Amino acid sequence: MRIVKQNRFKNLSELHKEWTEAGVKASRATTHRRVKEFGYSCRIPLVKPLLNHRQRQRHLTWTKEKKNWTVAQWSKVLFSDESKFCISFGNQGPRVWRKGGEAHSPSCLKYSVKFPQSVLIWGAMSSAGVCPLWFLKTNVTVPVYQGILEHFMLPSADQLFEDAGLGLFHFPAGFGTCPHSQKHELNDHGVGVLDWPANSPDLNPIENLWGIVKRKMRNKRPKNADELKATVKETWASIPPQQCHKLITSMPRRIEAVIKAKGAPTKY
Repeated sequence: MRIVKQNRFKNLSELHKEWTEAGVKASRATTHRRVKEFGYSCRIPLVKPLLNHRQRQRHLTWTKEKKNWTVAQWSKVLFSDESKFCISFGNQGPRVWRKGGEAHSPSCLKYSVKFPQSVLIWGAMSSAGVCPLWFLKTNVTVPVYQGILEHFMLPSADQLFEDAGLGLFHFPAGFGTCPHSQKHELNDHGVGVLDWPANSPDLNPIENLWGIVKRKMRNKRPKNADELKATVKETWASIPPQQCHKLITSMPRRIEAVIKAKGAPTKY
């Protein structure tokens, strides 16, 4: 158990080698049986953003400010974000030894660091449903985002919310501060900008929606970029408003989970 706990990412051969080097005479199969008897299973690790101390504190402060928000208030928010879809989703990577209930334990997580990458798709959702997707040819820079906002997001939001009215617009933390010109344009539409902490996908329900879309596409095999775009668009359009509303109703629980974790990554 001590060998496993020291490094959860050792494979069975490495565990067996270290055990035998400690003076235990046992086969590889026996090593495997003992590990399973201790309650460990070899699983694919979850991937979470690596948060520094300052980001964790910002995470915690932000959630404490929003802890009294109701589902009705969150239903007035239009959440947006980018996602990259690939023809092949690739290898799932190394597995990790863990017990039941340890999926979110720090020693069992596979951390990711967010770097700017090529972006193919921009999307948005609210409690009322999804907006049409915007397919991109370049990374989302501020000028590109300005075009999305003016020609795509605001018209889509007007159609999506209709008479209910959009209250707040989620501006992704990766772009820093919302440009003044965009704030002015949003204010002209009666929309405020929702401040957002960096590296906080567990607080953005559209991240879960991207995951739902990718799972629905798991058995699809597009052969080229055009087929991939068509598949993504079709799958995205099939998302019912009820599913979006269910994700929005999870916001109070997400807030509570971050506060409980003191700003660290949560199960969301």
